Amino acid sequence: MDNDYLVSFGQRVRELRQQTGLSQEKFALTIGMDRTYYSSVESGKRNISLLNIKKLADGFGIPVADLFPKKCSMRRKIMIDYPYYIRQSGLTIYDDIDLRGDRLYIPTYALEVILRDSLVGLSLSGLALRTRSKVVKSAICEALGYPIPRSFAKTQPRFPGQNFDVYTQKSMNVQIWNEEVDGNRRYVFLRVNEDDVINAVKVICGEELVQYDRTGTLTRKYQATMNSYGHDICSANDSPTISNWIIDSPNTVIESAPNSVPRRSQLLRIAEIYRRLSPMVGKSISYLDAVQERNRGAELHAMICEHLGYSSYEDDGSYPDIANQLLEVKLQTSPTIDLGLHSPKDGEQIVTVGDTTFFSEDIRYAIFDGKVIGNQVFLQNLYLVAGTDFTNYFPLFQGRGTNAKLQLSLPNDFFD
Repeated sequence: MDNDYLVSFGQRVRELRQQTGLSQEKFALTIGMDRTYYSSVESGKRNISLLNIKKLADGFGIPVADLFPKKCSMRRKIMIDYPYYIRQSGLTIYDDIDLRGDRLYIPTYALEVILRDSLVGLSLSGLALRTRSKVVKSAICEALGYPIPRSFAKTQPRFPGQNFDVYTQKSMNVQIWNEEVDGNRRYVFLRVNEDDVINAVKVICGEELVQYDRTGTLTRKYQATMNSYGHDICSANDSPTISNWIIDSPNTVIESAPNSVPRRSQLLRIAEIYRRLSPMVGKSISYLDAVQERNRGAELHAMICEHLGYSSYEDDGSYPDIANQLLEVKLQTSPTIDLGLHSPKDGEQIVTVGDTTFFSEDIRYAIFDGKVIGNQVFLQNLYLVAGTDFTNYFPLFQGRGTNAKLQLSLPNDFFD
């Protein structure tokens, strides 16, 4: 049935164009539309956007309503200028919508059209994660006719009035934090390409999205608050277990692999690790883009291995990052430290070497406070803290300090 609407609309456009005496090519040129795109509209093969409908109407010199065949049941739906009525209402994105009128609450199909027309082509290149989130939400406010708030509240969903959340995706793996998929909510997905430009928009209801939840399990994840101290920090001592286990030897030469188990003769004290890593402060690494944290981490890990004295760089994704030194590495450009499945306070057993068992509190943390300038991240300060000291500098989130995430895998044709 939808194809019938497109064909009927295309025939109407062809009739109006023929009345002008212009060819498809000349008329498309006149209104600034690609000829191939215009041709597909006339042939009923193009699900045309609202902005391009307006462009056609202006080209013909007629009201938008007159573009639609009189028998087209979609006519009134397409005609409602939701952003206009939202602007006139003075509502914010947090205000409840009085459902007495149908001109303020945007139906899902129209929400997708409006956001696609406004957001496709928006570049997020070079923006930090927190900044890109604000840019996207600000662009959505403008597209829908809402005023942009001075700061965005951490509500669930992020746009309560229109009842939708927003996810910007480069991969097809979606992470939903601290809640299950809500069947009554809408979810807006924005796809970005390798150049960090939005190139697709999909709006889906929760009752449809839930089909991609293969596990139904929330994965717990520890997080902490990142504090910037403005100067380097090094804990005075390691944990008692490490302090009693290490065999001191001057000018220790590391012969093991970074991801191998610790060796007493080659495990460096925290003060020595700090001495070797301090020269990294002031250097920079490639920023790449805001979603390629693993790639940035790999470059940082390679630098750390070199400064510690390893002859090679190895990273198998295990915890801690440099297992041979019981050292976890973090590069921070945001106010939240993602600790993953382990916290210095969780009491978990990490590794046993001989008759000695190391726990989470024994792990050392090398946290580099980074600042993004252009396409580089500059390492401003090094905070090297023992697990036993960690929360003195970086408080864990709420209570147990965990957040939970639900991971969904979207199909490759999700945006098609």
